[in-house]
Amino acid sequence: MTVTGARHPDAGHTTAPHPAAVDATARITAAPDGRGGTALPVLAGAGPLALRRTRGAPGTAHVCVIGSMAAPLGGDRLALHAEVRPGAALTVTSAAATVSLPGRGGAPARYDLHLTVGEDAELDWCPEPVIAAAGSHLLLTTVVRLAPGARLRLREEQVLGRLHDHTRGAPPGRITARLTVHLAGPAQADRILLDQQTDLGPGAPGWDGPAVLGPHRTVGQLLTVGLPAPTPPPDGTDAALLTLPDPADGPPATLLTALAPDALALRRLLAPDTDRNGSGTTVTSAAARTSER
Repeated sequence: MTVTGARHPDAGHTTAPHPAAVDATARITAAPDGRGGTALPVLAGAGPLALRRTRGAPGTAHVCVIGSMAAPLGGDRLALHAEVRPGAALTVTSAAATVSLPGRGGAPARYDLHLTVGEDAELDWCPEPVIAAAGSHLLLTTVVRLAPGARLRLREEQVLGRLHDHTRGAPPGRITARLTVHLAGPAQADRILLDQQTDLGPGAPGWDGPAVLGPHRTVGQLLTVGLPAPTPPPDGTDAALLTLPDPADGPPATLLTALAPDALALRRLLAPDTDRNGSGTTVTSAAARTSER
């Protein structure tokens, strides 16, 4: 981990030429333990990304990401690498929402996720929402690589602005996100299953128009590959379940996308079967209040 300056009230009085910034990369590796379960030979937190193993389903390792300091701030560069080796099963959740905050220099923050799933392995990636506080800009990149027979469930939820921002009339922050999913072919040649980018918040063209978010301030998606598709959303909601094109005998894949006025309504659209989050705990009104943080 590299820190430029310091996260301290007097950081502005240091001689550092740039605003305080953090450069940190956390790593998770899941592998079969030889007894029908999954071990974690690598569980290395870094900077604001603390990693804790918690109780999971039989045969599955469960890792919770805990924010150990305020991050990401403008100028920060965070990354999380997760590898699920062949035959292993990993679930990743988070203890709370990730709140993007502005930095002193006006530079955007970066958060890069690199997820690799081996043959006959499974990854359930269901963290809490990413919230863009007023004045912030987060560049969020997720790159997934799936080997033949790999299974994936990936949930993304983005919230523009905290409740505090809305009540004082401040505009929300901005999130520029890209999700790319690669399928490994028999000759190790990657094929693209999904490659999409969204740019939401002040400074992004047309982000609050009727063709994008309209009156909503939360957006999310649930991607499944090689797993049963979720129940289609009810009629009358701003949600749709899409079957992704099959790239040359690739695994079945679906994408559930949704818009909603708040985080709780969004979660209900993305989890229509159980109304539960990825850690198996019932979603309550506290989930809707993540935008207050």
